This record gives sequence, structure tokens and C-alpha cells, in this order.
Amino acid sequence: MRHKLRVSLRDSAPKSLRNLRRLLVGMVNLSRADKHECNLCGFTGRFWPFGNPPRRGAVCGRCGCQERHRLAALWLSTNSDGIDGARILHFAPEPALARLLQARSADYKSADLDPNVAQMALDIEDIELPDSSIDLVVCSHVLEHVDDLRALREIQRILVPGGRALLMFPIVEGWDYSYENPTHVTPGDRTRYFGQADHVRMFGRDVRERILDAGFLLSEYTAEEPNVARHGLVRGEKIFVAAKPG
Repeated sequence: MRHKLRVSLRDSAPKSLRNLRRLLVGMVNLSRADKHECNLCGFTGRFWPFGNPPRRGAVCGRCGCQERHRLAALWLSTNSDGIDGARILHFAPEPALARLLQARSADYKSADLDPNVAQMALDIEDIELPDSSIDLVVCSHVLEHVDDLRALREIQRILVPGGRALLMFPIVEGWDYSYENPTHVTPGDRTRYFGQADHVRMFGRDVRERILDAGFLLSEYTAEEPNVARHGLVRGEKIFVAAKPG
């Protein structure tokens, strides 16, 4: 028995060492900072890993913005008619993006269920604002937390004719249908199936139909080269630009 145990341990040691080496190499690769240009604060230099699992070059070394914030800033820079002088409602406001929106908006409002992180306490599923009162809604990584069908209808209601909503969320483009399951209620289950403890679904390609069914026209803005390498974006990440018919 002792002989068999020694053999078993000896045989497993090389595999354990190989796994340890892979782990160390992975940690070293992730710890390396990539150099990019931030189109929100103007910083050029080291961008750091962020997320679970970590994404290399995700966070600006100066202002702390992430890839999706820089992608939104790119859209705004090429669609000045959608922001300059506009009435803007920004859900779950990200500081770096909020500063850009505030500087160019005629009437900027930030909103969240938590009044401590925004100017207004609003429920995106039941927005206490008048019909046709907002020109631009910015809603980044919110719809995966809520009843998206109700939220989309409410966003459509408060937008003026011709107004737009910038929608961003995690999506699996290889899935025909979004995955939802009301039995996944624990933080562990939601993390396992939806990617985060407070998510209630993972969107698939059918999210486009969900947006259209809420009464929007839809276009897409995609992170492509050379902007991906220049600004440290996620390849292929999208902004879904939902427009209320004029």
C-alpha cells in the first residue's frame, strides 16, 4: 500500500507542477499593463486588468473608465447631434461618462434606484417622468438586472419622437435566445448561469427582437479596429442604438 501511494504521488507531481506553471504564467500575463489612449480623459499610457475573469487592458490608468465607457464616448464623438444641447437621462451613472454627458447636455439627469449614487431615485421599470420628455437615454449594463421588457417600454415612452437610447449589456451572440430561469435565485446560481450574482438573464441574439417589440428602430455601433487597439476596447462589443420613431 505504501509503495502504491508513493508511486501515485510521484506520478501526479509532474501534472501538478505543469498546472502550477500554467497558473503562474497566466497571472504574469494578466499583471502586465497594456498601453492605450483614453478618449475620455486624454491619458495615454498603461491600462490595467479588470473583471472576473480579468480582461487585460480594461481600465484607464488615470480616470478608471472601462471599455464600454470608451466605446460610448466614441459613439458620442461621431453623433454630436445626439448629445449637444440634449436632455439626457443617464441610468446607473458611470463617473467618467457622466462628466462628458454633463459638459455637453442642456439638461443632464442621472438616475438609479439608490439615491446615493445619482441625482434622482428612479425605477427603470416605472420611470416617474412625463411622456416625450427626454432626448437621449444612456443605459449601460442595467437591462440584465431588471425586467427588460418593462424597462424598454418605459424608455420608449419618455423619449421624444426621434430620441435615442444607448443600450449596452452582456450578450452571447452565439445564442439564438436569451437565457432566463426563475428558479435561479441564489447569488451562486445567478453567477453560474448569468455571470453575476445580481443578474437575472444572459442575453442572446433575440435581444434585438425584444428592443424592436418595444417600439424602437434599431441600429448597432460596433467596436472595430483600429479603435480597439488604440483605445483598449472589447473586440466586437456593441452599442444598441434604439430610436423612437419620429
